[in-house]
Amino acid sequence: MSGLILERLYNCSALILERNVTLLSRLNRSEFHHFVEEALNKSSRRDVLRDALSDCIFVNQERPFDLPWWQKLFWSLIFAVILLMATGGNIIVMWIVLAHRRMRTVTNCFLVNLSVADLMMSVLNCIFNFIFLLNSNWPFGVVYCTINNFVAHVTVASSVFTLVVISFDRYMAIMYPLKHHMSRRRTVIILILIWGISSALASPCLLYSTTSSRRYSNGTTRISCYLLWPDGGYLHSKTEYCYNIVFLAVTYLVPMTVMAFCYSCMGRELWGSKSIGELTHYQRESMRSKRKVVKMFICVVVIFAVCWLPYQGFFIFVYHHRHFAESSYVQHVYLGFYWLAMSNSMVNPIIYYWMNNRFRVYFELVICKCCCMTGQTDVRNRETQELAALQRSELAPCNSGRFRSTSIRWRQSVAESQVQTFRMNTRTICERLQFKEDVAII
Repeated sequence: MSGLILERLYNCSALILERNVTLLSRLNRSEFHHFVEEALNKSSRRDVLRDALSDCIFVNQERPFDLPWWQKLFWSLIFAVILLMATGGNIIVMWIVLAHRRMRTVTNCFLVNLSVADLMMSVLNCIFNFIFLLNSNWPFGVVYCTINNFVAHVTVASSVFTLVVISFDRYMAIMYPLKHHMSRRRTVIILILIWGISSALASPCLLYSTTSSRRYSNGTTRISCYLLWPDGGYLHSKTEYCYNIVFLAVTYLVPMTVMAFCYSCMGRELWGSKSIGELTHYQRESMRSKRKVVKMFICVVVIFAVCWLPYQGFFIFVYHHRHFAESSYVQHVYLGFYWLAMSNSMVNPIIYYWMNNRFRVYFELVICKCCCMTGQTDVRNRETQELAALQRSELAPCNSGRFRSTSIRWRQSVAESQVQTFRMNTRTICERLQFKEDVAII
């Protein structure tokens, strides 16, 4: 805060509250803030005094960040695109998994949870926050200011925690396939823990969210929605800075490190290791399906990291370079970072469509039903053909010449045949169980 504004603050407070300016100037920032709040709370004309104090301080200040109409139109169009695609795409993903039994796998349940978080971010936060950022004014009241801040933090945390759980689940399935088992009960418990921890991490938004109004020389009033911490507001609170550091570490740095480790190990196992002997049909199909799944989730994680890094680091950067927050182009920079972060909600359904065969079939079914109302029979036939091909691939080894020749060699010795048959049956059962689990989300 510059010396001129600070001097005006003390003079206006002394004038409006009828106090000695010399006495007020001896107080430090926290003591002065506490004194003013206490004086306003004790007064029966609190709102009148607050408005008079605001008018006195900002009597010669023009309203900042007032964008021209064509810039507002530009930002409105590009935000409308991501909102429509994110809302529609995530609703379709939820419908695909919940309405079709063969899609209700453990991994897909986590994808539904990720879509729920993205949908909440788009509908409950992005729309209202964009209006606030575009007009530099919050018209939705203090109650929804609290809800808006809470939803923003809890959905980001739940999204990244879901990605961590998915990466760990895939890690166990690939690195330790015989020990891997995720029951439905355990899945539900993990989902409850994800939202519980995310809510606890976002709890300061419920405690410190508030609104404040300012009047400017041109007669306009600007209402701000922000977090008012015990030691000050935006850019002046060390508590908020520490919270931003913790939030960045818990929802970005640590999860990205864990996921990078998991996917590095999976990549080395799937693409770097060489098996001894010739692979069976089930082993080849299982390896192929695992690689497709890992590629898809690597894309999801990388795009999440790219989309959220600028937005996460913006607040920490501005705290150390406070003059940047007063520049004329800061609103465009923040809108750009915010659009990039919100676009992550739009990208995930596109990745599922691009890299997952079953999701692609259902997406095309919905698109044809909603948009052109034609070609539904072709899409259903394609789905039936893909499922039939999948079933034929499971039975293919039984008809192969390699399988018959191997069976003939096994019958050379009776005792040896019994041992080898037992081992082959055990391995085949394990391969079929693992293969069916892997192809469930392809």
